[in-house]
Amino acid sequence: MSLVTLADVLQPALRDGYAVAGLVTLGWEDMRAYVAAAEAEGVPVILQAGPSCREHTPLPVLGAMFRYLAENASVPVVAHLDHGYTAEDCRIAIDSGFTSVMYDGSRKPLAQNIDETAAIAEMAHAANVSCEGEIGFVGYSGGEGSAGTAPEEAAQFAGETGVDAMAISVGNVHLQQDKQGGLDEDRIRAIEAVTQVPLVIHGGSGVPVAQRRSLARGSAICKFNIGTELRMAFGHALRQAVTRDPERFDRVQILKETHDPLVAATRTVLQSFKGA
Repeated sequence: MSLVTLADVLQPALRDGYAVAGLVTLGWEDMRAYVAAAEAEGVPVILQAGPSCREHTPLPVLGAMFRYLAENASVPVVAHLDHGYTAEDCRIAIDSGFTSVMYDGSRKPLAQNIDETAAIAEMAHAANVSCEGEIGFVGYSGGEGSAGTAPEEAAQFAGETGVDAMAISVGNVHLQQDKQGGLDEDRIRAIEAVTQVPLVIHGGSGVPVAQRRSLARGSAICKFNIGTELRMAFGHALRQAVTRDPERFDRVQILKETHDPLVAATRTVLQSFKGA
């Protein structure tokens, strides 16, 4: 059985100088491909159920899918709730067999975010589950702007919440389709100087690959969330499979053809996070 917690995979990454990918899932086809890619690369992987995934598939079903894949995998697999917005989201995830929950109170005032995240962390830890929090709102491409994480607030948040990982806002943006942005490394270093918790980058698809590689090996950033980049790879493979034969209608046969291209794209993503 290779089902593990977030702390189980991030503490070795912090110690040994590499990062672990948090891969945003939407269904069976992508989560299965992600585990296959992780096995091919010999690295741990974090399967993430975000809000759009949860709108489509209930958490108890996702928990069972994640656990099945983990229990049959040759590498460590984390079953992670991404962007839980309420204590109830996190409670249901824990009850559904998730090994890690992320509570997102980043839109709220600092004191409220700390209090609520600390309560979630306490609930999670009582169930032997990890907890990730977010300090400094990370915005969306074409939508809400990012707030940016203040180092002194990051230190207070890390110290008072007891989280196992801390997502920060340092120039990263959700849903970015190119890799032209880049992260504010001065702000990252300032946060590192006053915290000891593994750091997380949401919106990792927008980070240039060279910067992903250098930060994975030489910073406290131990987790990069990747969603858009792999959704694009899946969509491209699906479009090719559908249009290859306009007469074909069996979705199982069509979806099978997305597997190998998505595994290949995922392996490329995972390679940039490996240590030296």
